[in-house]
Amino acid sequence: MTDRTTYVTFAGVRRRGWTDAMVRDLLGTPDVQGRDPRRWSLAPVRLYLLARVETVERTPEFAETSVLSPARSAAAAAHARRRRAAVLAAIRTEPIEVPRLPGPELERRAVRHRHLLTGRSPAPRRSPTPPPENPPGVPAGSLVRWQVSYLRHALSRYEALLDGLYGATGRGEAERLLRRRLYEAIAAAYPALAHECRRRIAAER
Repeated sequence: MTDRTTYVTFAGVRRRGWTDAMVRDLLGTPDVQGRDPRRWSLAPVRLYLLARVETVERTPEFAETSVLSPARSAAAAAHARRRRAAVLAAIRTEPIEVPRLPGPELERRAVRHRHLLTGRSPAPRRSPTPPPENPPGVPAGSLVRWQVSYLRHALSRYEALLDGLYGATGRGEAERLLRRRLYEAIAAAYPALAHECRRRIAAER
């Protein structure tokens, strides 16, 4: 796993005062890019070597581009507002396709996903018979939560709708809207999980 103490994420570079254009023109291709090994997410990660970022920040080119004129600042703000509005509109209208699985199969996948998250291995089956409605040792409430968590993970691809939004441009609002829509879609596809989905939505308000 990459030693992240020597790297900074794309969002971290922006927090240091960089614009998207500055990152593109002065840093170019990320030093590390791909899937974040710490998260159950399909969203890609971009990492820049901190020493390289700091070196560029000491150059005249960085000083010139970081002092934006009022006109360029206004244009950047207007672009951010348009991007935020477009992302929110896309999240509101994007069809959410939830995997439709038989009850026993959903339970099996949910338990396996839980074991993967906690680093535990599920006990091997001694027969090919389907698992019972409530696996031994798993409280019913926990099983419902695990199923919702598994389905939420299965819908991680929709996080790509958030691309291009960062901090001040309304990413937090967009993330909350996206999570609400995903939980609503899960509740519609699996009515037995609706109460847990509503609980998660309410917890974010």
